[in-house]
Amino acid sequence: MTVALMWEARAVEGRGAELLAWVRERGVAGSPLRREVLCAPGDRVLVITWWDAPYEAELPELPDPDGELVARPVHRWRFEAVG
Repeated sequence: MTVALMWEARAVEGRGAELLAWVRERGVAGSPLRREVLCAPGDRVLVITWWDAPYEAELPELPDPDGELVARPVHRWRFEAVG
C-alpha cells in the first residue's frame, strides 16, 4: 500500500522564503518513495511524501517550525493510494 503524508504551513507574512529554507534543511527522516516540496501565494509551503507502508504505520514527519516563523499551526493529512 502507498501512503501519502501531507504537511502544510503558512509562514508569517514575508517569511515564506525562510520557511521554505527551513523545510529544505530538515528533509525527511527515512526513505520515502517520493518527496515533493511546493509553494503557494500567502507564504505557504506544502510537503508531500509517499511511503510503501500500511495506512496506520508510524512514519517520520516534519516537526512544527518555530512558532515565530509560522502564522498558524501546521496542518497534516494522511491519504492512501487507491487503484
